[in-house]
Amino acid sequence: MNARSQVFELSVEGRQIEEVVSSVFHTLLLHRTLGKFHYKQEGSYSIGTVGVVDVDCDFLDFSYVRTASDDLDSSIQREIGVFRDTLREGPGCGQISLEFYQKKRARWPFMAECIPWEVWTIKLETLTLANENERQVCREKLGEILAEKVMHVAEAMNRHEYVPKMPNQSELDLIFDTSYRDVQPYLFKISHQTTGPIPTSVGTTMRKLLKDTLALDL
Repeated sequence: MNARSQVFELSVEGRQIEEVVSSVFHTLLLHRTLGKFHYKQEGSYSIGTVGVVDVDCDFLDFSYVRTASDDLDSSIQREIGVFRDTLREGPGCGQISLEFYQKKRARWPFMAECIPWEVWTIKLETLTLANENERQVCREKLGEILAEKVMHVAEAMNRHEYVPKMPNQSELDLIFDTSYRDVQPYLFKISHQTTGPIPTSVGTTMRKLLKDTLALDL
């Protein structure tokens, strides 16, 4: 099985890293999370509801919607926080991925095989802006770009493409993460890595965008 892959490339200030990644990852998980399954018997079950929360960003002109599960939010923010701190320490560039997968049971003593079916990657380059005018322009432009990315996510999620079929009760934990008390997301993991600055990147585009916008305001 080949996993579907999507890559977003963005340039951000250090203080915007967490909100940029959170807005995309939470949008993805909102579409890839169900309520808890309640089985009456094998093959017969009901699905609980998933509450939602509106989130207003502090360093972006942007708002997004996430599941109301505080436990899920905490686990996501913990991973994003590690990536944010590592990237802000100086590597300059990095990427963080949200991978959805399913398990395939193996015979003892072997471990279950994890098979990815969808991977979303955000590549970031950090910017150092000269003044508050540049920060405001960046805040507005990045908000517009994120709105486009979130719309892209919604369109991609609405296509009739592969997701794992609904499992029997005995195979539930091969498809879904059942560890949360209020929601049941598809199995997922977050991974990240950082690198040094690269010669050409979306950062060049963002700097040109800032320069052109500021020139128009003069």
